[in-house]
Amino acid sequence: MPSKTPHNNAAKDGDDSMTVVVPPSKSSKQPAPSTDAEGDVAMDVDKTEEEKVDPAVQAVADIKANFALLDRAVALFDARFSLRALRSISLIRKHLSPDVIAQAIADTFPATSASGSIAKSLLAAVGREDVALGRAAGAEMEVDSDAKAAKNGTSKKEVKEIIPEIDVFLGILVQVYLFDAKKYQQGADFSKYLSDRIQTLNRRTLDCLSAKVYFYFSLFCEYIVPLPPSPESPIVAIRPTLLAVLRTAVLRKDTDTQASVIVLLLRNYLLTSHIKQADLLVSHTQFPENAANNQVARFLYYLGRIRAIQLRYTEAHEHLTAATRKAPSSGCAVGFSQTATKLLLVVELLMGDIPDRATFRQPSLEDALHPYFLLVRAVRVGNLEDFETTIADNADIFKRDGTYTLILRLRQNVIKTGIRMMSLSYSRISLRDICIRLHLGSEESAEYIVAKAIRDGVIEATLDREKGFMKSKEVGDVYATREPGEAFHDRIRACLALHDESVKAMRFPMNQHRLELKNAQEAREREREMAKEIQEGDLDDDDLGGDLDGM
Repeated sequence: MPSKTPHNNAAKDGDDSMTVVVPPSKSSKQPAPSTDAEGDVAMDVDKTEEEKVDPAVQAVADIKANFALLDRAVALFDARFSLRALRSISLIRKHLSPDVIAQAIADTFPATSASGSIAKSLLAAVGREDVALGRAAGAEMEVDSDAKAAKNGTSKKEVKEIIPEIDVFLGILVQVYLFDAKKYQQGADFSKYLSDRIQTLNRRTLDCLSAKVYFYFSLFCEYIVPLPPSPESPIVAIRPTLLAVLRTAVLRKDTDTQASVIVLLLRNYLLTSHIKQADLLVSHTQFPENAANNQVARFLYYLGRIRAIQLRYTEAHEHLTAATRKAPSSGCAVGFSQTATKLLLVVELLMGDIPDRATFRQPSLEDALHPYFLLVRAVRVGNLEDFETTIADNADIFKRDGTYTLILRLRQNVIKTGIRMMSLSYSRISLRDICIRLHLGSEESAEYIVAKAIRDGVIEATLDREKGFMKSKEVGDVYATREPGEAFHDRIRACLALHDESVKAMRFPMNQHRLELKNAQEAREREREMAKEIQEGDLDDDDLGGDLDGM
């Protein structure tokens, strides 16, 4: 007690030196957070900055995370997991490099795996043949139960084999890297090797992956010199390969590969202007009904282009309208929407219709469709001079879009539109005035064009050849005809078709009906057993859940 008195007195006097000589406790030896708030914040910020993940390391982790999805796709026989892995490529490709791909391959394939030759081929494609396999897999290989080793009488570690879906997925990443690096010839050679390997594997879980492999195979050949439409282009040489793949896909009922290869063949024929062969392919093959929505949109676009070239504008308009409606609304498909809309606008003009002005006001289409807006404006007013000026100024854009030859057909439509505008404005107009307004060469040409417009039903008028004028008839009420009802019927039919396609595209868990059937069978078995026990009198009062004394 006497020894405590000075300590208490010192504390009351405010002597701070006594707190310094106090021996630290055991808990104080461990690092503790400082009481300084500002110091704590600074230390946390530094730690956060130091713990930033390297993009290459994160890319390798993202690649390896997709392997679990591929394993589930094989185990459950559900292609949706494989599609999820393919959708992640758009995020991974930003950080793809030979080192990232080599690291993922080395971490995936153990050194003693039977798939070592496949791994070496993947590494050779990215120029990393000297990378050793099994670096990250060593920790897993060292973990082995002693009982299993004693039972086998050896210390050899068991190595899990890599399923083909994983190495094909890595091969697709190699294709993506080679395409982004513009190594088209090397990519075509590697794609040939990858397609040959897929042909040796008859696995339905590889369907969506093989479709992506053939897509990049065809894409590589399009960029190899000589470029299409040259007959010496490599895309002509791969047609037998694609046709053989299509036959195999039909026999194996491979819907994904079948839809993808049909679209690739149509694109192949159109690039070299083999329209007749493309039409024969469409007539002799059946596009799968349950194909992916993206492939259906591409097929409808190419089919619409074929029909437009064949002067079958009504069918082309139906196909292109369906293609634009099926196009994804996200920003990833802006290019396809622009291309399909451009062709759709030209087809509408060839049909004699004027596209809606709201189409050109969409933010994603406004800049791309500006030349077509000038074209539509010239056709709408029937000004042949503005029409020819627009074509001359934007000829390069129209040729790049593949619509130049179709636009040249619009000259007669511009003349017919001009005649129609004059027939609505004047009850009678001379052929000389028509010739001057439409910039035609002679009155005989004006007379021929007016006569053809009357025969085609473009205008309601009569032609007086002796006096040289055109006399318009009175325009009746359009609502007294069947035209509004037919237009309303077409819209209803389009909505019903869209509803039917949406129902067909719905997906449900695999074998769910079998699980429900199994549960129903088990319930019936329990009911039979209970009925049998009731008949035999084996059930007592407690089993039935009630007291039977009152009965």
